[in-house]
Amino acid sequence: MAEAYCVRDKKKVEIQDPQQITMKNGKPATKGTCPECKGSVFRIGG
Repeated sequence: MAEAYCVRDKKKVEIQDPQQITMKNGKPATKGTCPECKGSVFRIGG
């Protein structure tokens, strides 16, 4: 599973419900939610 940094919890967490997206500049990214605080997390790259 992919990990991302949660700004609210100030630590790396596993991305819950990850979705592959494409940013405006055409590069891939992964978007999902934090399993602990249910906030949004984002990771640039595959």
